[in-house]
Order: sequence, then structure tokens, then C-alpha cells
Amino acid sequence: MFYYLFYEWLYRSLQAHEESYFVKALNVFQYITFRTAYAAVTALLLSLLLGKPVIRWLREWNIGQQIRQEGPQWHMSKRNTPTMGGVLIVGSVLVSTLLWGRLDNLYVWVALGATTLFAAIGFLDDYLKIKRQQSLGLTGRQKLLGQLFVAALVWAVLYFCTEYAWNVNVPFFKATADPNPRTSISYIGPYLYLPFIALVLLGTSNAVNLTDGLDGLAISVTFIAMAALTAFTYVTGHARFANYLGLTHRPEIAELTVFCGAMAGASLGFLWYNAPPAEVFMGDVGSLAIGGAIGTVAVLTKQEFMLLMVGGVFVIEALSVMLQVFSFKMTRRRIFKMAPLHHHFEMLGWRESKVVFRFLILAILFALLSLSTLKLR
Repeated sequence: MFYYLFYEWLYRSLQAHEESYFVKALNVFQYITFRTAYAAVTALLLSLLLGKPVIRWLREWNIGQQIRQEGPQWHMSKRNTPTMGGVLIVGSVLVSTLLWGRLDNLYVWVALGATTLFAAIGFLDDYLKIKRQQSLGLTGRQKLLGQLFVAALVWAVLYFCTEYAWNVNVPFFKATADPNPRTSISYIGPYLYLPFIALVLLGTSNAVNLTDGLDGLAISVTFIAMAALTAFTYVTGHARFANYLGLTHRPEIAELTVFCGAMAGASLGFLWYNAPPAEVFMGDVGSLAIGGAIGTVAVLTKQEFMLLMVGGVFVIEALSVMLQVFSFKMTRRRIFKMAPLHHHFEMLGWRESKVVFRFLILAILFALLSLSTLKLR
């Protein structure tokens, strides 16, 4: 909105007076870096300002967290802490992106739409948990079908409404960035890309959901991952940087930087209230939305494989659950004292805050490592 108001309309109408400092100042609204920075600040301020009223409203409506019986027993003290705080994250991202982004960009709407739909699945799951007063909401099959529907919808928009490059971009191999189906060594076509998109979106949304088990853990790791994705998105949409670094360049992708900045800002604002001891939990409405947003951005920017490094903590958490289940089914033995991995360290005697901060350090290392690979292609 601000782009059209201050640049397309006001700046262009006053362009004859370009020597004016006021008119020169309006020119900054065309730059993605400027709008990304202020989208992040706007989302941060919205989260901070609306946090208390949202928490108070959740308390009034008795929207409290339900704790798994099989989880650590000391987590029972968190029972009835306000949950579904993810609406604060999603709302801040939506408002901030609509204010600072270019609304004629289809990729922005794809990211917003996917995030909102994943949030809707999480909202329904949280609602059922609260209504039933137990930790089980939607069944695994119901949640999976909803996530598959969103993934198919993202694919359909890319297939019918864009000129999306159906090649798989593999880090460290510059040749895989070639989108030409006749010459690309990694072109798999739109139909094979459908299950690939589904795998990415389902994997990220569920991985973030599994990581959301300690105060401040999932949202702090999200901030680091989204900050790294903001950088990846910007260089992908910048012709000179993309060509130099061997990335698949699409100019319309650059506008997604505003969305990523808004998500990073909203995450930082929510962390203010989710830091130990948490005043509010994000719930599935937040974790599924965040995971869906991260996965969608990765797909749109052709960074699906790099996501394994950018979201390394999420990957480790998801793998710990998969290994635990596989080991128990095959040998009736458990690899970890409890899965996901953060609970294993709790069972070893680590305090909750120590687990969170050490995982955060690990997330920063993964983010720095992923950014360093931009030159290794």
C-alpha cells in the first residue's frame, strides 16, 4: 500500500519538483531494502503492541495449552498457559506485508495465502484440543490431507499462473541453476515437482511444529532461519547477485524479501512474550503457519535443498522423532530418552533455558554456514 501511495502516486505526481528534499525522500519507497527493513519494524511493533491485549483476550476465553501426558512431568506446570498466540504472528505478518509490499506481485500472494491456509489448519487443530480439553486435535490423517491440499494449491498457482522453472537447484552445483528444460541437468518437469513441493511444505510445517516444545525455542530459531532466508531471497531476486552467485534469477521473487522481513520482525516481537517463562504459546496455528511460510519461500526461491541447512535445527528435531519411532518399531528400543531431541536433553538434566540457548547457537551456526555457501558454487 505504501509503495503505491508514496511512490507510484505521490512521488510521480511531484517528480517535477525533484530538487525538493521531501520528494527525494519519497523515492526510497521504490527500494526493496528500505521496505523490507520497515516491514520488519512494523511487524515487530505490531507484535509488541498487540501482545498484551491478545494474551488478555486468550485468558478471558480460557484458551489454555493442553500438555501431553507422555511429556516431561515438570511441563504440567505450563498447563492452561494461553495458547494460539500464533494469530499474533500471522496477523502481524499479513498487515506488515500488505502495507510495505507490492500487491501486484503474485509470489507475495502465494506466500501470504499458503501461510494463512497452514494457519487455518493449525487453528482448527488448536480449537479441537481446547474444546476436547486434551492434547489431541485433528488426527494425523486429517492434518496431512489439509497440508497436501495447500501444497497442491501452491503447485497449481505456479503451474497455471507463472513461468516457474521446474528444475531442482542443488547447492554447490552451478549447472543445476539452468532453468532451460533442453539443457538443464536437473529439470524434472512440473508433474514430478508436485510431490517435491508437497515434501518440502509438509516437512517444514511439521518440523517447526515438533520443535515448538520449549519456551522460546521454535520462535527464536524461526527468527534466525527467516533472517537467512531474507538474504537468500534478496540475492535471488537481484539480477547481478544471482548471476554472479549462480542462482536461478527471477526478478519478481525480490518482492518476497518484504514478506521474509515481516516474518522475521513478527518472530522477534512474539519472542518478547514467549521467552522463558512463556506468557503465551504460539500453538499449531503459529507453528504450522511458520513452517508453511518457510517452505513456500524456499520453493519460490528455488532453495529447497538449502533449507536443510538454513533450518538445520528443525531438521534435527524432525529426524530425532523419525529415528525414535523407527528404532522402537524395529527393535523395541529407544535411541533417545525422549523425542523430539530437546526433550532428550531435558531428561539428561539440562535446564529448559540452557536447551533453548544452545539450540539457538546451533541455529545461528547453521544460518551462517548456509550463507557462506553462496560463494561456493
